Amino acid sequence: MDGQKRMILFDNLWSVMWKLSWPAVLAMIFYGLNMVVDAVFVGKYVGEDALAGVSIAYQLSSLSLGLGSLVGVGAGSLLGISLGANDMQTQKRLLGNMNSLTLAVSVLFTAVGLAFAVPLVKMMGGSGEALTLGAAYFRITMIGSVLWIYGLAANMVVRAEGRMKSAAFMMGLGLLVNILFSYVFIVRLQAGVEGAAWATNIGMLVYTVMGLLYFRSGKVSFPAFPFSFRWERKMVRSILSMGMPSLIMSVMTAIQAVIVFNVLSIYGTTFDIAFYGVVLRLFNFIMTPIFGLMRALQPVISINYGAKRYDRVIRGFWIFAAASALLILPFWASAMIVPKAVLGLMFDASSIDAASVANAQIFLSILPLLSIVFMALTLFPAIDHSKPASLVGIVRQVVFYIPAMLILPRMFGVNWVYLNSMLIDLTIFIMTFILVGIEFRKLRGRSGSLREEEASTI
Repeated sequence: MDGQKRMILFDNLWSVMWKLSWPAVLAMIFYGLNMVVDAVFVGKYVGEDALAGVSIAYQLSSLSLGLGSLVGVGAGSLLGISLGANDMQTQKRLLGNMNSLTLAVSVLFTAVGLAFAVPLVKMMGGSGEALTLGAAYFRITMIGSVLWIYGLAANMVVRAEGRMKSAAFMMGLGLLVNILFSYVFIVRLQAGVEGAAWATNIGMLVYTVMGLLYFRSGKVSFPAFPFSFRWERKMVRSILSMGMPSLIMSVMTAIQAVIVFNVLSIYGTTFDIAFYGVVLRLFNFIMTPIFGLMRALQPVISINYGAKRYDRVIRGFWIFAAASALLILPFWASAMIVPKAVLGLMFDASSIDAASVANAQIFLSILPLLSIVFMALTLFPAIDHSKPASLVGIVRQVVFYIPAMLILPRMFGVNWVYLNSMLIDLTIFIMTFILVGIEFRKLRGRSGSLREEEASTI
């Protein structure tokens, strides 16, 4: 048995959490910084219109990451379950099917993005100079979308093995490359938003190359064929099924962005659009430790589930949820106590008034509770039961977010964009907590049945 797999199946779960989580959190901090780099350089060296355009277009570009999560979470969950169950046939065919699925979704997404760049950015609320600059940024990211999708998917498969240090190294190298080229293109060459997009594409190229080199290195814990292409309907359906909640969350987030940025463009100003984009990036950056523990939890859940060690699945979930909440507290507290100083890293602090500060604090206030929500979004696909996670994503946006954002800011002003978000996420936390409780009752029942079967054979 591979040492990493043995550790996940048998070691103390607090020890497992620590060994897997610190490199996973580091990887996601690198990843979060990677997503903030262009905003920092564009906000400081290009201007407010450019930052507004990039903030709008980035919500569309991030759909590439949603597609990468679709493939990566699905393939990683399938790999974890097959490792726990010692299913060598699934392991041998995994990368071939992942490669074919990546190519298919990349070609389709790139074609749509390039053909409809301006209408899509306009639909997101872009107008005037922000529309022009946002469309330019979006087109270039579409050229590199296959790198965004495969780079993220490959990194997720590496993490699904439990090889968090290798994944963190890839993320760190990509971040350094992105920072370097952002400086060269934006500061030295004054290439504006186009330079920001090309720098991000180059960072994603590093992720892709590093993933391929890793799969060829012989260090993987499963039979890897990184340059193979296969299309087996059953396996592709499994990957899509287990990865679908991640895609739904990304699509729903994009829909949310369409609604919010349009509301801000109608009832607010260019400042409101740019400021919301910065607050949203800060929110996502503070969330990166939670995202890291999500990825560390995934192999713990899927490998133990594949090995039918259901008690460890339940204990592992609560340990990781508690650890992730504690881990973000210093970042969250800093943003709540001195929000103007933190937001000033990406925005002209002199233009941030007291009302804007209060809006940012309301938006960020719910963060500690979201650790349970995001651990649940890892739990359900990792045990091949994706429907509850998909339900959470759809209910959050379609049932709550869209009606609230279309009605309340119109009646009471743009402040309700921030208050709505906090109240909706509080409701989703309660809903998720109930769904997790229901699932764990089922797993405890299976554990009892297994113990009875073992006792009857003795």
